[in-house]
Amino acid sequence: MSVEMKRAGRRKRVPGHGVTLQQVADYVKLTKGTVSNILNGSPSAQTIPEKTKQRVYDAVRLLNYQPNFFARTLAKKRTFTVGVITEGIGDAYGGIVVSGIESFLSAHKYFFMAVAHRHNAELLEQYSELLRARGIEGLLIVDSVIMPRSPLPMVAVAGHQHIAGVTNVILDHDLAASLVLRHVVELGHRRIAFMRGQPFSADSSERWLALCRAAQTMGVEVCEDRTIQIQEGGPTPDPGFHTTKRLLARRKKFSALVSYNDISAIGAMRALREHGLSVPDDVSVVGFDDIREAAYCTPSLTTVRQPLFRMGALAAEILVERIEKRSKSADQVAVAPELVVRESTAPLR
Repeated sequence: MSVEMKRAGRRKRVPGHGVTLQQVADYVKLTKGTVSNILNGSPSAQTIPEKTKQRVYDAVRLLNYQPNFFARTLAKKRTFTVGVITEGIGDAYGGIVVSGIESFLSAHKYFFMAVAHRHNAELLEQYSELLRARGIEGLLIVDSVIMPRSPLPMVAVAGHQHIAGVTNVILDHDLAASLVLRHVVELGHRRIAFMRGQPFSADSSERWLALCRAAQTMGVEVCEDRTIQIQEGGPTPDPGFHTTKRLLARRKKFSALVSYNDISAIGAMRALREHGLSVPDDVSVVGFDDIREAAYCTPSLTTVRQPLFRMGALAAEILVERIEKRSKSADQVAVAPELVVRESTAPLR
């Protein structure tokens, strides 16, 4: 900030309420259009010296100027708003994804409206139409096996459907499955149980097929008696707890359990303890996602880190680029997983 501005700031600080763009322009002795181009990052602002831009930014902070959102939307005939449709609000998985979405959008002066579809196709369609009626410019869909019909640009997180006009941001499930099984096999485990995800979960089918491919490559037996699928819904450990209880009732021995996700793995560890089995001394347990709770449960959970925050931010970035027609995105963008080894896995005894 220049010495002149510092002195002016000490003399008088103009409150933000009611400060206009013209007042900012008068203060820095530039035209209103030049200041507007700088603040909006217009292409024409690229030729403006950085020193001049900094002078404008300093003046904005000094005067506490607050851009008028409605004036911006009217001038550009845009709402700078996108819709976010997720499986649930506040669950461990979707909450992190939405945090990544919010981080990117807020940094780029976009708003978003979020709703939860609860895997209900009719509700998903209704919400899509409702959001469009409120002027959204694009849609972000999180964890859904169904897609709404929409003429707007769409990006899906954990979407695995190849639909024209929809960009899917997914995890590299083949690499994730290889990381999990290699870790378990290197610990000496051969009798491995698998907990499949709910049929309505977007990642369920793709993750299971990737595990089967990895198992075949490594010569790991996928035994039907040691494979069970979660049927219950809800973003709590309950489904994993009850599914593991049913698995144990089969009396088929196993020394490692690969769970569908972290929240089900936490429920599974509770069921194993109630059955008199120690984790990891009797059974090693692996999760998936690396949600916040994974590092703090007892024992802490070995898992595949899915960069959920980054995936949300990346999805938002792709959507904004499509809305603003800056680039054409691929039909699918895959991000790499990472194996995080903690206390819930140990060598076979």
